Parts: sequence; structure tokens; C-alpha cells
Amino acid sequence: MNDPISTFKLFGLTFNIGNMVSVTVAAVFVFLFVFICSRKLQVIPSGKQNLLEMIVDFTNGIVNTSVEGAKAKVYGLFAFVLFVFIFISNQMGLLFQIDYNGVAYVKSPTSDPIVTLTLAAITLAWAHFAGVSKLGFKDYFSSTYLKPFKLWLPLNVFEELANFLTLGLRLYGNIFAGELLLGLLSKIALGYGVMGYVPSVLVAMVWEAFSIFIGSVQAFVFVTLTFVYISQKIQPEE
Repeated sequence: MNDPISTFKLFGLTFNIGNMVSVTVAAVFVFLFVFICSRKLQVIPSGKQNLLEMIVDFTNGIVNTSVEGAKAKVYGLFAFVLFVFIFISNQMGLLFQIDYNGVAYVKSPTSDPIVTLTLAAITLAWAHFAGVSKLGFKDYFSSTYLKPFKLWLPLNVFEELANFLTLGLRLYGNIFAGELLLGLLSKIALGYGVMGYVPSVLVAMVWEAFSIFIGSVQAFVFVTLTFVYISQKIQPEE
């Protein structure tokens, strides 16, 4: 959290250059992955097309678990892109990191709370928009904030804030902790000679494999919770 960063100001707002570069790199990887896997599509999939269709089926399954019937088809593309982007973002810092003058310009975007909270804000904003579009503002506001009783309004507002914070900070905490430990292991390996290098490398290999698993799980959890929140807005409990 105290690492140096590079920023610039525009219209009174401060922008983190490292975050912007990392998010752009992750988005390019998502595009390249989809572009490469979707070339020369066949009726009977194989190889890279098989991988792409497996991910599409997987994310469609997440949506169908929470959203009923034909409404689920509307969110299929969003679920796919969100899952692949978060998965790639989670793994980037484990595979490579580009620093210049002590500033990390390419790392896991999701190791920064600004990025993960932005993702949470986008997904929850879509959930609210979907609810208003489906029910109308009056019915949506009543079902979301005034049930089971009108006095529940402050608690329901607090719940919305809690959903936003937990959705973003859960993802950030898991990815940041993984990269932090890998950084400590690399310092031990470089600072204590052979006696520190060998055990540090072994532990780092195990932890990196575990971090890949954690990054995959966190992408799944984030997308799953996103559609749980969306389903709550468009399918309110009676």
C-alpha cells in the first residue's frame, strides 16, 4: 500500500498511471485471448475453440443459477467478459511485473483497491439499473429499500454500502496478499544467499501455484456474487 506510484491530474482528478497501464494490458490480453480462440470456428469444437466454449458455458451456468429463464441470456456476455478480465488481472502479477524507477507500471490490476472497488461499483450500478428497468423506479425503490418495513430504510442503505465494500475489498485482499508474500520471498531469496535462496524458491513455487488457484476462485466468486445481486434487484422477494 505504501509503494511509490506515478500519477497525473486532469480536470482536478488524480489518475494512477500504473493502474491505467495495467488495466489496459489486461484488456488487451482479454481481446487477444478471445480473438485467437474464436478464429476458424467449427461445428464440432476442438483445441482453442473448445476452451473458449467451456468458459462460455461455465459463465452462462453462473448466470442461470441466479437469473431465471430468458432474462439470463441478456447477461451472458457481461458474465463472460467480467470473468475472463478478472481471471487474467488476478494472474498478471504472478507471471510478470514491470517496474521503472521503483514504480510498478504493469502488475495485477486487482491488487489495487481502486480497481476492485471500481469493478464493484460498475457491477452494482448495473444491478440497480437492471432493477429500475425491470420494475420501474417506484416499485424498485419500494422492494429494495422499504421492505419488510419502511423503518428498514437505513439498514437497507447500509446493506448496499456493505455489498459494495465487501465485493471489492474481498477481491483486492486476496490478490494483494498473494503478491505481497511473493515479494517477501523474493527479497529473502536475494538477501540471504544460497541458504535463503533454495527454500524461498521452493516455497514461492508452491505459493504461486496456490495463488493461481485463489485467483481463479476469486474470479468465480466475484462473478457469482454479481449475479446474485442482480437477481435480487430484478426478482425481488414477495
